[in-house]
Amino acid sequence: MEAPAPVDPAPPTPLTWDRSVVRPSLDAAVEQRAACAYGRGAMPAETLSTDVPLDADIPLTKVVVVMMENRSFDHYLGQLGAYTGRADIDVAPAGASNPGRLGAEAGASYPRRHAPRECSLDTEHSWAKSHLEWDEGKMDGFFAASAGDGLVDQHLVDRPMWFYDASDLPFYYALASTFAVADHYHASALGPTWPNRMYLFSATSFGHTDNSTPSFPASPFPAVDVSILDELEQRHTSWLLFSDGISGAQTVHGGSVSSRWGRRVKEPVATFLEQARAGTLPEVSFVDPSFASSGPDSTDEHPPADVQVGEAFVYSLVTALLTSPDWPHLALFITYDEHGGFYDHVAPPPACAPDALSPTDSESRASGWAFDRLGVRVPMMVISPYARPSYVGHHTYDHTSLTRFLEAKFKLPALSARDANAEPPFDLFDFSQPRFLVPPTFAPPVVDAADLAWCRRNL
Repeated sequence: MEAPAPVDPAPPTPLTWDRSVVRPSLDAAVEQRAACAYGRGAMPAETLSTDVPLDADIPLTKVVVVMMENRSFDHYLGQLGAYTGRADIDVAPAGASNPGRLGAEAGASYPRRHAPRECSLDTEHSWAKSHLEWDEGKMDGFFAASAGDGLVDQHLVDRPMWFYDASDLPFYYALASTFAVADHYHASALGPTWPNRMYLFSATSFGHTDNSTPSFPASPFPAVDVSILDELEQRHTSWLLFSDGISGAQTVHGGSVSSRWGRRVKEPVATFLEQARAGTLPEVSFVDPSFASSGPDSTDEHPPADVQVGEAFVYSLVTALLTSPDWPHLALFITYDEHGGFYDHVAPPPACAPDALSPTDSESRASGWAFDRLGVRVPMMVISPYARPSYVGHHTYDHTSLTRFLEAKFKLPALSARDANAEPPFDLFDFSQPRFLVPPTFAPPVVDAADLAWCRRNL
């Protein structure tokens, strides 16, 4: 079915940040957020209770957000419980599987298995196929969604059910077991990359369900406030975006991004590493891998990328920050934009609709799908001297929880009803005492040369 041409939304009303309110009690804040009572423009002091710090009481001067590509929690960190010997991490049960087909004649069952390679062909993760994988909460459509795709050879047919472990991703497992990780952090939408990256920057996808961008006027700031970048600018908070390809901000602003922000939209990653080592990073940094490129050598971990290449890229970022003069008052968030079609056993919960916009495609409207549910779980780690050591948080988060964290730190208003009602990941921190003022060291990850060569030949 061919979807109608997207209709771009009207620019939202500009926001202001200078409002003075009385903070709610813990119970009142939780109840109001659960009821989606808060809307665009709500200040953090309105929605977050007195038991969490705000703005100057958050002892951080630098925040870095790294968003990688297309991996689910069970797919990447599903062996973290076995690795750490802990039973409290929500991982897929032993023997978890998916049927070959959905419906009365399900056919063969395909269990989860350890990935035979460090790369694979892509798996289905469009808006429609993600909803098929979800299957009204049964989480049994991952194999069926990708069945029938062109395959290099048949041993790859069950790739949506593959998982990796510490033998494949030793640096990620070391990070997750040393610092803090959230095991109920979800993508913001049951769909592909760009809508989810829009949620990080704008707390909505403006009705978009595919990898297309809304079109906003290329007017100078502050004529249109459509993203966290606009609000950071209005608050006179320094920020930069770093990427060696397309930047994530371009998924929000479309063609207007360069005219609005110029070079700040795409400084090279080498500049990030230099500034980290020199202690000259801006207050907020967004770092993107090369997610506009494709192939085994891509740093974004999007199939057919070799996962160890992306892990080595993240290692370079982390080690630059661990040795940075900025380290004593810094927080790094590492997450993934969406699940990429890889299996996860946790059903995405309902969520606050960001606005009144309906999906732009007719299939969604016919199926009753809306922006009122989170996406599939993805990994999210906090690397900071204030991170809780070896901690696993079980609160429900999505990308707008990071948006709300920035709003709480820098006194910014909510961009939509989604981030207004989101809980920032404060439970992953202990701001009363920094446990990692002396940063740990990690062995550099090794990219298996033979495996990478196989990936280059075959994918």
